[in-house]
Amino acid sequence: MTLDQDKASAPIWPAPRPTALLVLANGLVLEGVGLGAIGEAVGEVCFNTAMTGYQEILTDPSYAGQIVTFTFPHIGNVGANDEDIETSNPAAAAGVRGAIVHAPITGPSNYRSTRHFDGWLKSRGIIGLCGVDTRALTALIRDSGMPNAVIAHSPDGEFDLEHLKRLAAEWPGLEGMDLVPSVASTQRYEWSQTPWTQASGYGSAEGGKFKVVAIDYGVKSTILRLLTEAGCDVTVAPSTVTAAEILALKPDGVFLSNGPGDPAETGKYAVPVIKELLAAKIPTFGICLGHQMLALALGGRTVKMRQGHHGANHPVQDFTTGKVEIVSMNHGFAVDPSSLPENARETHRSLFDGSNCGLELTDRPAFSVQHHPEASPGPRDSHYLFRRFAQMMEKSEG
Repeated sequence: MTLDQDKASAPIWPAPRPTALLVLANGLVLEGVGLGAIGEAVGEVCFNTAMTGYQEILTDPSYAGQIVTFTFPHIGNVGANDEDIETSNPAAAAGVRGAIVHAPITGPSNYRSTRHFDGWLKSRGIIGLCGVDTRALTALIRDSGMPNAVIAHSPDGEFDLEHLKRLAAEWPGLEGMDLVPSVASTQRYEWSQTPWTQASGYGSAEGGKFKVVAIDYGVKSTILRLLTEAGCDVTVAPSTVTAAEILALKPDGVFLSNGPGDPAETGKYAVPVIKELLAAKIPTFGICLGHQMLALALGGRTVKMRQGHHGANHPVQDFTTGKVEIVSMNHGFAVDPSSLPENARETHRSLFDGSNCGLELTDRPAFSVQHHPEASPGPRDSHYLFRRFAQMMEKSEG
């Protein structure tokens, strides 16, 4: 071949070599550009429809074991900061396994930004991938359910594809997994931080009216802040805390936190504790996994969802008020309302698919919701639930 022939056969615009892959358990391979940490991670792929709050999403302990696909195309464009983090320990490793975005990450454009999103992902150990058709991936999840997959990032574009396919195919999935120990605290501590304001950032409050023990299954920081704002003096206890240890603190109420994994597995050690607390008729409030734990303690059951609920635009009806709220959600399991006993009344229901989103007991002071009323990120329609918990404790005292 002559030099002229060689030039004629070369592509005018050589295709860039992919530096990141998403390899699904069925063998499908999506190619893109790598971001954040280098390496590989296996998890369940879900999609999140929120348009804001990507830092809160990627530091939410409930996403442990999952690879988040963002449906909104422009992720990372406002950079990152050290305040919008939902793990109660900011130095803790992220539970989320990876992040998938459509558009390339631009330079940060926000007065609160302290670093580039790519650098923030690296510091959190989160593998990222951009340049894929996130709409097509979302449609696949919607039609076929949340697949197991491997996300891999290699700057030189070298991948052992057969190894990645085998890794994705052999991962057992979230059913049967207790992921709480990987994200929850292992020791008791006090919490006094209050919600962020533009004028002064985070505040602090000491000596609240109500002594509350929050059982940490992977609690989000904003939940604790709103409990504090509602007048609670919060003690955070590890997920392995016993009922005797809680009762010894003489709490006015108990909070059951959000968290990741299969509720039935976490329930093996959490449910007996909750049953004792319910028997003592201590006011109890649960969110997300805490909602599922309460249902299991009542003899109910949970089921794996096809695509789950992940986003900040979900309509939910509160039957206690008749109002419809737009809420933030993040869960892949749901409570089967038909499995609940007669003393458990459904209070909230998703208007997307009719799944259960809340319950209350008719014979003792306890209630819970599946959605995230702290709204980080998301609308604040459900903030009233923290006040409802305070009112329940006040009524119980009287």
